[in-house]
Amino acid sequence: MKLLSPALRGPAALAAVLTLAAAPAHAETQPVHLEGTLASGAAYVIDAPADWNGTLLLFSHGYTPAGSPNPATNAPDAPTKTRLLAEGYALAGSSYATTGWAVGEAVPDQLATLDRFAAQVGTARTTLAWGRSYGGLVTTALAERHPDRIDGSLSECGLLQGGVANWNSTLDPVFALKTLLADAKDIQLTGLGDAATANSAANTLSEAVTAAQGDRAGRARIALAAALHNIPGWNSPAQTRPAPDDYTAQQANQYEALSGLVALPAFRWRLEAESRAGGNMSWNTGVDYAEMLHDSATYKQVKGLYKAAGRSLESDLARLERTPRISADPAAVAFMTRNIAFTGELRKPQLDIHTTGDALIPVQAMSAHRRAVTGAGKLTLFRQAYVENAGHCTFSAAEQVAAVHALKQRVDSGRWGNTGAEALNAEAGRIDPADPARYLTYEAGPYPRAYDLARP
Repeated sequence: MKLLSPALRGPAALAAVLTLAAAPAHAETQPVHLEGTLASGAAYVIDAPADWNGTLLLFSHGYTPAGSPNPATNAPDAPTKTRLLAEGYALAGSSYATTGWAVGEAVPDQLATLDRFAAQVGTARTTLAWGRSYGGLVTTALAERHPDRIDGSLSECGLLQGGVANWNSTLDPVFALKTLLADAKDIQLTGLGDAATANSAANTLSEAVTAAQGDRAGRARIALAAALHNIPGWNSPAQTRPAPDDYTAQQANQYEALSGLVALPAFRWRLEAESRAGGNMSWNTGVDYAEMLHDSATYKQVKGLYKAAGRSLESDLARLERTPRISADPAAVAFMTRNIAFTGELRKPQLDIHTTGDALIPVQAMSAHRRAVTGAGKLTLFRQAYVENAGHCTFSAAEQVAAVHALKQRVDSGRWGNTGAEALNAEAGRIDPADPARYLTYEAGPYPRAYDLARP
């Protein structure tokens, strides 16, 4: 471990840090910044302000692809971190010992980070777990499995459909693309085995999608595949928001997002997850894609594009129905269920927030989590809120801090305050009037293939 604050060295440092933990909120102490390595090999980072308010925020970071740099982080972004430290919160987080689908390492590493904080800084009066994207899955796993270690949890843009549902809904669009655009190509969708197979599949399907984007029929089929993943027509802050009936612009935006899904999650990230699971953990046997499309948020757009292209949507859906399906390896499904399908069994309060224009983890993931929590009978501990913006995890600092405040108020008082859009926007405006405040009243549609342990 290295202590990076020059004022904190040797025995005097330990005395100062322990004094910080026991001191009242406005004690005269020095800020603490600690970095080190856990027994697992994971890195950790801790920050505690001079006027620590007694609350620790344990941050779980998002997905890190295998082979990528994997530093420890304790906040989603620099502006949010600065704001929370200024308000007196302490922050901690680990890198997780491995990259990729590392739930099995992430949860114990985060618990070990709590232990390290207690040993080196002191005992927190309140501990809140929070995380974004894949880290929302890790945070919710902590909430379900270790409620004794935290007082509440906050998921931001979380992968709240869980592992099994995530990989099923990653399979669906590429199954449609291969069937409708590249049926003659040798593209292995699951059971990838090695990097060469995964790269070949990604590259071959990417080429077919790029070629299809050049004509109306191809664009309609790409929109159909995007609908099976609920990819919205406005999914990046860099995009101009299309009009509700501008199906052409919406499809161009979906093409951009779907190209990214083919390039990374569908094959290269799947390979890493399959290697952990010991086989293919997803299936589409018995799936009615016509019904799934009908329930999609972009069904009307798909119908409009097929009509404009002069193509038969029913014919393509029938073709999907006739195409041989993919079965899962039961042992791999069991692994992914452990790592993780949610039970909904909350013991402490949880707040979920999500942007409405997310292509990577579509907003319908919120419905999947609500389904689990409802099935477990824990809705009194649960709230969800939505931010109107395009992109994955594209929250402002004020929006995130307002969510932290809402959760902290629930933990402190034992009752939820007003977590509606107007109240959250008012709080975000109070925190920083210059920062966007875009919470809105919204209800996500159903997740296409929800899978949880509350309703097995």
